[in-house]
Amino acid sequence: MSTKDMASDVAPAPAPDVGAPPPQPAGDERLAQISPMARLMRRPEIGAAIAAIVVAIFFWTQNSLFLKLDGISNWTDVASTIGIPAVFVALLMIGGEFDLSAGVMTGSAGLMVGILGIKLDMNIWLAIVLTLMAATTVGFLNGYMVMKTKLPSFIVTLATFFILQGVNLGVTKAIFNQVAVSGIDEVSGYKSAQKIFGGSFWDPHDFRVSVIWWIGVTIVATWVLARTRVGNWIFGVGGDPNAARNVGVPVARVKIGLFMATSFFAALTGIMIALRLASAQAGQGVGDEFQYIIAAVVGGCLLTGGYGSAIGASIGAAIIGMAFIGIQFSGWNTDWRFLFLGVILLGAVLVNNYIRKRAEGARR
Repeated sequence: MSTKDMASDVAPAPAPDVGAPPPQPAGDERLAQISPMARLMRRPEIGAAIAAIVVAIFFWTQNSLFLKLDGISNWTDVASTIGIPAVFVALLMIGGEFDLSAGVMTGSAGLMVGILGIKLDMNIWLAIVLTLMAATTVGFLNGYMVMKTKLPSFIVTLATFFILQGVNLGVTKAIFNQVAVSGIDEVSGYKSAQKIFGGSFWDPHDFRVSVIWWIGVTIVATWVLARTRVGNWIFGVGGDPNAARNVGVPVARVKIGLFMATSFFAALTGIMIALRLASAQAGQGVGDEFQYIIAAVVGGCLLTGGYGSAIGASIGAAIIGMAFIGIQFSGWNTDWRFLFLGVILLGAVLVNNYIRKRAEGARR
């Protein structure tokens, strides 16, 4: 066979496909581009922010004073005394626990300051320090019991709730023969403490100092959650404590610390109220723990832990404050405020659930 014939029998080499694109490596979903809207919708507090705008506009249409400075000073007053404890109740819920004693702790703190100052003739500043130390100790005991016994925090703190309520009533009545402490303004050091914890500013609108505390506490708590290792730990112990423990997170210390912080700031709120009113009631704060939880849940916290924000809890507290004062401004029967709170709670939970599902879908 000739060389020419052999060449004709060989199949020609296929021409390279210059139009085919080169193979692409598999994409990493962590590097996927997320639109600003999807990023915004993933924020826990977005549902509460929408609800707050709706509530504010609604009550503004009922009474134009509602969104003026005098009106704002009224509902932020209510919101601040709910918002300060609610921020730390939210952190505790993100950590996977509850504290049902936070409300009655506000009453306990006010009574303790009054008893120490009036009966023991103690300077108000020393009484405040001792009261905050006692409240922190109660928080430590709550957390220690939860971690050591493995009982649900709901049960442990419910027991603490009844213990504190009984002590408030029994001790106050035994000492003063009544269930209230009055005359705190006669205790030495009262004026200076009252300016810092119970005073007002921006005359003639008279915003309460507690509003500044509320904003400051929210900023610090948000920074802790978003920018610190402790914040990562809080989300970790609430989302999956076993996994968090396996990577070295001190689960017990984190949770006990959250209980201590919750009791501390609940007591601080009670001191603010006592110094503002120069008195304290044995029944003060009973039931407020549910308002703190409502504020946290409205703000995006999950009852199962591992999700939420301090800003959301503050917005939730603002909604409660707007509801309480807005109903009064509108001239309605104030008994309707609890119905309003129930509707807001249910609506916010449904909206938060919807937004979270949409955000998860956008991420995928």
